[in-house]
Amino acid sequence: MDKNTVIGLLLMLAVMIGFSIFMRPSKEELAAKRVQDSLQQIQDSILLQQKELAAEGAFAVSEQQKMSDSIKGKELSENLVVSFFSAGTPVGNISSDSTIVSDSLQNAGVIDSTLSIVKTGNEQFVTLENNKIRLVFNTKGGRIHSAQLKDFSRYTGDSLFLFDGDDSRFNLELYNRNSIRLNTESQYFTPLLKEDGKTLIMRLQGNSSQYLDFVYSLPNDEYMIDFDIRLVGMNNGLHPESLTNFRINWDQKIRQQEKGRKFEERYARVLYKYEGGDVKKMSEGKDSNDEYSEPLKWIAYKDQYFVTTMIGDKPFDNAIISSKVLSDKEYIKDYKSELMIPITVNPASNEINAGFKYYFGPVHYTTLKSYDKEYKDENLQISEQVELGYKFVSWVNKWLVIPVFNFFLKQGWNMGLIILILTLMVKIIIFPMTYKSYRSTAKMRVLRPQIKEIEEKYPGQDQETMMKRQQATMELYNKVGVSPMSGCLPMILQFPVILALFWFFPSAIELRHQSFLWADDLSTYDSLISWTGNIPLITNTMGNHISIFCLLMTVVNTIFSVVNMKMSDTGQQQMAGMKFMPVFMSLFMFFFLNSYPAGLNYYYLLSTLISMILTFMLREFMNEEKLLAQLEANKGKIKKKSGFMSRMEQMQKDQEKVMRQRAKENAKKSYKR
Repeated sequence: MDKNTVIGLLLMLAVMIGFSIFMRPSKEELAAKRVQDSLQQIQDSILLQQKELAAEGAFAVSEQQKMSDSIKGKELSENLVVSFFSAGTPVGNISSDSTIVSDSLQNAGVIDSTLSIVKTGNEQFVTLENNKIRLVFNTKGGRIHSAQLKDFSRYTGDSLFLFDGDDSRFNLELYNRNSIRLNTESQYFTPLLKEDGKTLIMRLQGNSSQYLDFVYSLPNDEYMIDFDIRLVGMNNGLHPESLTNFRINWDQKIRQQEKGRKFEERYARVLYKYEGGDVKKMSEGKDSNDEYSEPLKWIAYKDQYFVTTMIGDKPFDNAIISSKVLSDKEYIKDYKSELMIPITVNPASNEINAGFKYYFGPVHYTTLKSYDKEYKDENLQISEQVELGYKFVSWVNKWLVIPVFNFFLKQGWNMGLIILILTLMVKIIIFPMTYKSYRSTAKMRVLRPQIKEIEEKYPGQDQETMMKRQQATMELYNKVGVSPMSGCLPMILQFPVILALFWFFPSAIELRHQSFLWADDLSTYDSLISWTGNIPLITNTMGNHISIFCLLMTVVNTIFSVVNMKMSDTGQQQMAGMKFMPVFMSLFMFFFLNSYPAGLNYYYLLSTLISMILTFMLREFMNEEKLLAQLEANKGKIKKKSGFMSRMEQMQKDQEKVMRQRAKENAKKSYKR
């Protein structure tokens, strides 16, 4: 072997030794590798045991094996927690002594003797409750396991849970500076209850100075609870991204709580409020998946009468929200949100915080409005979750309808009687407009003989003759001081009230489970006849039932519309088929309203009956001969044309001019041919 070969081999050996020294992992990396190897060994062990059981033909796992798997799962979870919290800390310094939990209990408070804890494997279920809600917390994930509203029940009579068990999901995702991820939903927390029995801390312990707390505080007689996330001792251990925002996954399946599923689906939706902006809603009839880059103050998962709302102390920086319509028998919607939550870093106390509020409760305007007032500095506007109609009609519900309901409900009156009183009040309020509209119709009715004379004078159906007939009619109305629009204007002014009540009844939780006559629940449809199966067109439009109140309302409305049409006949020629319009409209309303709440159809029935009585009374007490004499006396007076009459006359002249021009052009074309 020559000298050059020896030198070359020595150089190669030196390079290899130097490379191995340079690439040798640090103590921290070796510690992380040992943890990762330990996790892998545990996973391999579990998989090996599962394969052995399968090979032996074991179709059921014994209780002993379940316990073993549970212990292994806990070891896997604990190793992940140790690995996460050990960022920047030598693994050998991490305490694994069981006294950590004991010390934590002493530091955070004492376990109350009334604390409800049920152990299931590694899971513990802890209960906090007041007179309104009962919340059960799961130590796995440290999350709210179920939310029950004590004062309400489902349509079946069962207890009403907004969610229970796997219906919901809450996960906080964190990364340490070694990019190790921690998902809280798979970790086991330690429950710590303070002495007041109203504040629960779910603690995920890393070591004696590093831990993650979920802090829940439930006040007395409130639907609103406080929820805080507190991370202690990790200011220098978190990844930079986790030092600006927390990433949260919040999911919930919406249970069917009402009898009318189709109608409940229509009112179940995701609502959200922009910081400093308006309340918006996602589409309720189709699947949606949207991203919101503008800050959101709160997000609400709503069904028809109940809602779960997450409100951030700081607006959510970014949100991806999805809504999916379900065909499941128990659930109607599936809502999911991925949220970026701004945090507060406190270097002095070595803490990182994020604060929230949860509202678990009814979509009840007065209740939600009280929270708007309590947190007025935050401009929550959660009362806008109640569907009261567009802004130009919602004021009727807020300032008239709801106060009336609240007043008489406090007196303990029956809901059917309250709706009757409300209907009478509405009729009294709009009576001046009703009277003006009827008087305008009566004026046109007493002029019917003169209108017929005009029609006999211009009997043709060609366009030019019809224009002349219309012009002569308008001239007559102008002479006697009658405006055709004077009867329409009062109806237009009544429209906001009518529309407001149409919005109110399907949203009024006050009607829920309130019975009247044959209807056992005025918040949903009442059934005279019901059936199963799918009947084409029928099932899709009106459901598999016939509502008694809706049927009665349809019959009464048809009769009144036909009679009123005859009473309002002014003598003018009508389009063919117009006499069948009342019947057609009544049938349309029947198909449309058959699935609506019985309370709404009961209101329409009362409103139509009262309108019919008022119409007959006005007809009886109004002296039409005197009214006609008054109109005839107006003919001798020089009257200034109203703006409407002037515009109508000008339109007629313009139209007549256009018709003459076309006639000349047609004549020229015919001459050339």
